[in-house]
Amino acid sequence: MKRTVCIIMCILMTLCFVSCGGNVRNVKTKVVESNLYTQSDIDEAIDVIIKVFALEWSGCTLTEIYYSGDENAREFQHWASLYNADEGIVLTSSFTVDFTGGDGSLEPNSTYDDWEWILVRNKGGHWKYMDHGVC
Repeated sequence: MKRTVCIIMCILMTLCFVSCGGNVRNVKTKVVESNLYTQSDIDEAIDVIIKVFALEWSGCTLTEIYYSGDENAREFQHWASLYNADEGIVLTSSFTVDFTGGDGSLEPNSTYDDWEWILVRNKGGHWKYMDHGVC
């Protein structure tokens, strides 16, 4: 009986660690006016990144995410062309990293500001997450 309980506990702990992603519970967004995209377009892109962060960014807490602004339109077109899409959009975020360093590639116990997320889509389609980083 003791052995069965121990095995079950080990399995549960493993599932917990495997399924843990990034913390997005208190993420803040801000409205950035756009002549290129509707607020719905921007919100959809933000939702894509929040889902990606929640699934893949273990040990990190997303604190803020927002549209980078129309002044980056040339960059949007560059990303769209690079990924053979009609449109591109860039979001900017801030997040913190706990003592684990996330996946090991981030500085433990640190904050990342101006982190960019690149998404693309074809006309009438949904945003697809393509890349990220500090530019």
